[in-house]
Amino acid sequence: MFKVVVDADACPRACLQIMQRQKKIWKYRLLTVASVDHHIENTDHVVVGKGSDAADLAVMNHAAKGDIVVTQDWGLAALVLGKGALAIAPSGRIYSERNIDFLLEERSLKAKYRRAGGRTKGPAARTATDDHRFEESFLKLVERASSIAGSNNSDTSKL
Repeated sequence: MFKVVVDADACPRACLQIMQRQKKIWKYRLLTVASVDHHIENTDHVVVGKGSDAADLAVMNHAAKGDIVVTQDWGLAALVLGKGALAIAPSGRIYSERNIDFLLEERSLKAKYRRAGGRTKGPAARTATDDHRFEESFLKLVERASSIAGSNNSDTSKL
């Protein structure tokens, strides 16, 4: 069985509700990780300190090959992809080996621009369309993770 690990510090409540609803159908473990400053309603929850990377480190430590990680952090997404996990943003963007280098480069350029005094736009207000996009993309990853978990189980039964 695979698990879904959520970087819950900045995950919209609507996304958590979608994952909790789909958990009943797909039977995965839903693990949320957030700092002590956030109240997350989930039965399987890890609380971390206020450190800037505390939640990211906990997500990294709990993610494994074939799991799904939900995060807005492109750097964290790159790290979990390197572990063989699948990754998705609350916007519905699926992170992959094909797009992560571009995203990290964009992050670097924007940070450089801001350090020089420039201003960049934040994310737009969340809409129902965003929730629908997230659910569609999330279900694609759930199907992929489920097939990976199924093939891993059949491989071990041959031993």
